[in-house]
Amino acid sequence: MDWGLKNRLSRMIKPATGRSVMLAVDHGYFMGPTHGLENPRTTIAPLLPYCDALALTRGVLRQCVEPTADVPILLRVSGGASVLTEDLSHEDLTTSMDDAVRLNVAGVAMSVFVGSAHEHATLVNLGKLVDEGERLGVPVVGITAVGKELQKRDARYLSLASRLCAEMGAHVIKTYYCEEGFDKVVDGCPAPIVVAGGPKFNSDKEALELAHHALELGAVGVDMGRNIWQSEHPVAMIRAIRAIVHDKATVKEALDVMAEAKRSTVAPVASRVPSPTA
Repeated sequence: MDWGLKNRLSRMIKPATGRSVMLAVDHGYFMGPTHGLENPRTTIAPLLPYCDALALTRGVLRQCVEPTADVPILLRVSGGASVLTEDLSHEDLTTSMDDAVRLNVAGVAMSVFVGSAHEHATLVNLGKLVDEGERLGVPVVGITAVGKELQKRDARYLSLASRLCAEMGAHVIKTYYCEEGFDKVVDGCPAPIVVAGGPKFNSDKEALELAHHALELGAVGVDMGRNIWQSEHPVAMIRAIRAIVHDKATVKEALDVMAEAKRSTVAPVASRVPSPTA
């Protein structure tokens, strides 16, 4: 890797731990003003000090995040379908790498729909995006999207989708956690894996358990959205996630961090790892 590409990756995946807490707030690109993200600026602001990277679209970045914010940006560059469409896999590249560079992002991300009618197009677009990323020194995150077919989240499918993204040159893979065989998903993928939070769990504990299990089995971090900003206590939740990711806390210890954060009127340091705003 060239120096610039390595530098951008190290901003998102912290060298001190080799791990990352990514905050996903890009859901509006196909879901619109979903619950918890009606006003992105209000949702994002209190969580910024606790995330290692902020995943969002260029529109929300320009309108809702101050240019003085010291947080690495993971820019979503694919889209083209909405929740009103049956086939969510009909995505294309919607943001140029030139604009990504203008925005000084740390990385770009796009969805790949393996097994869908548009598999070929998304894989080819990933390859083109990697070409541009290598040319300009910008890391590419390949997202193994599954559309509405959640039953595909098994180890066999996730291993295939993750490996394909890595083979196309993606520098980081974002995929889902599966109860059985997730270690095989990680072992079969030469690129580092971050785990998606997925739909909102019934409890914060379930989301913490997902993060803990995924990291124990080899993931380098999480890219979590709804399970943080749809929590009743978003700041406390992201601090608990940080404890698991960077401090290797157990789920019980993370719940203790969360309980303390709820009681605290002044938010202390999120983790022993310096936050992006430190």
